[in-house]
Amino acid sequence: MKRSDIPSLDDLRAFAAVVRLGSVRAAAVELALTHGAVSRRVSKLAAELSLTLLEPDGRGVRPTRDGERLARAASDALGGIAAALAEIRSSAAAPPIVLSCERSLAMRWLIPRLSDFQDRHPGIDVHLSTGGGALDFARERITLAIRRLDFPLDPDWSVTTLVPESVGPVVRPDMAEQFASGDYLALGSRTRPEAWRNWLASRPDIPAPRDVRLYDHHFMMLEAAASGLGIALSPRIIAADDVANGRLLAPAGFDADGTSYGLIRPRGAQMTESVEVLERWLTHQAGSSVWTRP
Repeated sequence: MKRSDIPSLDDLRAFAAVVRLGSVRAAAVELALTHGAVSRRVSKLAAELSLTLLEPDGRGVRPTRDGERLARAASDALGGIAAALAEIRSSAAAPPIVLSCERSLAMRWLIPRLSDFQDRHPGIDVHLSTGGGALDFARERITLAIRRLDFPLDPDWSVTTLVPESVGPVVRPDMAEQFASGDYLALGSRTRPEAWRNWLASRPDIPAPRDVRLYDHHFMMLEAAASGLGIALSPRIIAADDVANGRLLAPAGFDADGTSYGLIRPRGAQMTESVEVLERWLTHQAGSSVWTRP
């Protein structure tokens, strides 16, 4: 299409407004132009196209058949341009959502699922930040946070429970007999150094290990268990995918420990549509079977 095939957008806008409002004067008011300026643009458009576009209608005007067809096409095109610009400006102006999540939960549960969110909502930009425990939303510029709710919660936070916490031993399949006999090394995390002692106290049916070895994080502990270095006491949600694909077994099941994971945001923060979409997705993912990856 050559440039000369399309008349001036200003002329088309003026003409479409005249047809829609039925009056040159009304179109001039809407476009913040003089009556003469609008009239000249419409006359210029008709001359360039060698068409009669308007005809008198009482004290106003109405389009001819050609004029009606052109006005409809011009209105659709101008509306499409306006909608596209609004979408572009909205996307460019929207800051990314910063989602903070505990390290092991991010690595073993959230990150493997985030591609599903991106596929469903490609226009929403989510930045992942890792951290644990207490939060400073303003200083860290966090929008939402996923935390195990085992610390004091600020009354100015809005908290949505995602999933109850439950823990249990996970073992490489070829080491299940060692666990049953008590001939095993227990693997734990330094973030929960008393986890094995507390769990064994609630499960007298389970033989105690030879010793307990602690790793810095749960994801390191799980990799150690998968490598045959011992039996890990893991949160269910963090071990879910490894159990689902058979990499690890959960021979004693999982027991609730009285805590839960929650989604936290400041009460006074602006609740955008994008944040609402992410919250609904996270809640749905957590509410689904923890053994099933999307």
